[in-house]
Amino acid sequence: MPNTARRRVADRAKRAAAELVQSGWELAVELGAIGPTTRRGRRFGAFGEHSVICFPANALFNEQYIHIGEGTMFGPQMTLSAGMVPGQSMVSDPVITVGDRCLFGKGSGIVGHLRIEIGDDVWTGHHVYITDQNHGFEDLTRPISEQVMPERPVSIGSGSWLGHGTVVLPGSSIGRHVVIGANSVVTQDIPPYSIAAGAPAKVLRRVEYDEPAPDDSSRSSAEDD
Repeated sequence: MPNTARRRVADRAKRAAAELVQSGWELAVELGAIGPTTRRGRRFGAFGEHSVICFPANALFNEQYIHIGEGTMFGPQMTLSAGMVPGQSMVSDPVITVGDRCLFGKGSGIVGHLRIEIGDDVWTGHHVYITDQNHGFEDLTRPISEQVMPERPVSIGSGSWLGHGTVVLPGSSIGRHVVIGANSVVTQDIPPYSIAAGAPAKVLRRVEYDEPAPDDSSRSSAEDD
């Protein structure tokens, strides 16, 4: 067979193999996704309808302490865990609560030990890390890896956006409708309706906004009756 013909045959074989690999991977991604009705999804304390953890996940354990709302998506290579090791008994339940319609970018991680509360419609870029525990370093006779600081709750308000590479550390409270710039490190409270960035993150701009008063029309009508 001439060399040109051999190359054509080889090219066709490579294209066929590529199609096979890509089709196989697409099937693995579809079948490997974790949803509320899958065996793995049923381990969670709550797993809302139409929510999904995309395949492949990185690390998932102690799922019974994790509550996920409806319509929330976790990107591939996600770390989502309560505690430090599988099988650990936690002092609070739930440890991690995620609201409805959230979106977490590829390679992100949420690691809770006491309490992490994330509201509705919170979106993030890739490689965002959220935790309520850190390591200490005061004891010079012990490795830092063996020293842990007291857990401090973390909260992220509804409608907020966390840019690529953001790190949210213990004790942080991010208000609703907040933008955190890429590669920021949040170490403190960020007020609602603000833009913050930096390491540590500082407020760069804030919009004054009066929250709508609660709708008490139904109560008024009932009182009139």
